[in-house]
Amino acid sequence: MAGKGIRKGIAYWPKTERPRERLLAKGPEALSDAHLLAILLRTGRRDSSAVQVAIELLDRVGGLSGLAACGIEELCAVPGIGPAKAAHLKAAVAVGRRSLAAPMSTGTRISSSADLFKHFHPALRDVKHELFKVVLLDAKNIVIKEATVSEGSLTLSIVHPREVFALAVRESAAAVIFLHNHPSGDPTPSPEDRRLTDRLVTAGTLLGIRVLDHVIIGDGRYVSFADEGWLAGAHTESDTP
Repeated sequence: MAGKGIRKGIAYWPKTERPRERLLAKGPEALSDAHLLAILLRTGRRDSSAVQVAIELLDRVGGLSGLAACGIEELCAVPGIGPAKAAHLKAAVAVGRRSLAAPMSTGTRISSSADLFKHFHPALRDVKHELFKVVLLDAKNIVIKEATVSEGSLTLSIVHPREVFALAVRESAAAVIFLHNHPSGDPTPSPEDRRLTDRLVTAGTLLGIRVLDHVIIGDGRYVSFADEGWLAGAHTESDTP
C-alpha cells in the first residue's frame, strides 16, 4: 500500500505535466494557483501529491487572498503542511506583497484616482490595520515622494495635520494626495474620514498646499473624495452617506 501512495507523487507524472517543468517551459501564466503553490510546497504527504495538498489548502482558506491572511498555525492545520512549508508560503506572500508595495516612482504623473488605486490596492488590500499615506506632488502633479503618515488599529488611524504638512513643506510640495485602506473591505467613508479630510483640506489651504484627493481603498474597489466632489468645502455629519 505504501508503494501505491508514493506513486501518486509528482515525480511519477509525465514531465510535461509536472508543475516545475511546465513553469520552466511555458512560464508561470500557464500554471493554476494550486500548481504554483505545489512548487513552493515541493512535496505532498504520504497519500497525496503536492498539488493535491495545495488544492486542499486553497479550498480551506478561500483562495490566494485567504492564504495571504492566514497565520502559521492555520497553515499547519492542513495535513501535509508543517512549520517549514508554512514558512515558505508566508515568505513567498511577503515577497510578493513587498514587490507590489514599492514606493511610487519619483517623476510619475498622477492623472486620476484610478492610477492611485491601481498602484496601492495590491499592497493594501490584505493589511489588517489602517495605513494612512500621503503622496507629495509638484506643481505639475508629478510625484516627489510618498510616505506612510500613520498606522492604526482595525478601526482607527490617528493622523495629525501638522505631521502631514510638515513633510509636505520640507519637500517643497505644491500639492498632496491622501489615501488609506479600510481593512473591512468596504471603502465607504466613515464620519471620522470625512471630518479628518475637512481638517486636512483646511490646513492645506492655510499653507497654500493643494489637497487634490483622499482615496479610500477597499477590497477590489475604492472611493475618491475628489471624484465625488467632497473636497470643495466643509462637510457636516448630515452630509455623510
